[in-house]
Amino acid sequence: MNSNSGGESPPGGDWGFEQLREAYMEGFERNIEAQSAFVEAWQDAVDETMLSEEAMQDSIEGYVGAYEVWMDAAEASLSRMSSAYEGKDVDISNFRDIWLEAANDAFKEIASTQGFATMTGQTVEESFGLRGDFGEIQRETLRNLGVPTESDIDEIGERLLEFERRQHKVEQKLDEVLNALEEE
Repeated sequence: MNSNSGGESPPGGDWGFEQLREAYMEGFERNIEAQSAFVEAWQDAVDETMLSEEAMQDSIEGYVGAYEVWMDAAEASLSRMSSAYEGKDVDISNFRDIWLEAANDAFKEIASTQGFATMTGQTVEESFGLRGDFGEIQRETLRNLGVPTESDIDEIGERLLEFERRQHKVEQKLDEVLNALEEE
C-alpha cells in the first residue's frame, strides 16, 4: 500500500509516464483546438468572391499542406510518446520542438499561397484607405478647431517664398533707380 499522501505513486512507479501522458494529451488537444481555430479564421477571412478560382484552389491546397504538417507532427509526437511508454529516455522538449516546427511549417504552407498574397494585399490596401480617411477626419477636425493643417502651413510657406521673391525684385529695381539718380 502506498504511504505517500496526495495519491502520488512511489518512486519508480507509473507517475512519470502518467504525468507525461496527461501533458501530451492536453497539448495534443490544445493543438487540435488551435488548428480548428486557424481553419475557422481562414474560412472567415477568405471571401470566395475576392479570389479567382485558381487562387482559391491554391489556397485550399495550402490548407491541405498545413493540415498534413499538423498530422505529421501528431504522428511524430505519438511516436515519441510510445518511446516514452516503452521506457526509452525521451526529452520533453522534443514535444515542444515538434509542435513549434509544425506551426512554422504550417504557416509557410498557407503563406505561400496566392490566396494569402491576395488577402494580404487587400488588407494593406484597405489599411491605406483607412489611413487616408483618418487623415481627412484629422484635417477637418483641425480646421474646425481653428488649428492650421499641414496643407495650410505649406500654403503659407509658398506665399512667404513668393513674397520674398517679389521683395527682392523691388529691392533690385530700387537699387537701380538709386544708382541712376546718383549718376546724374
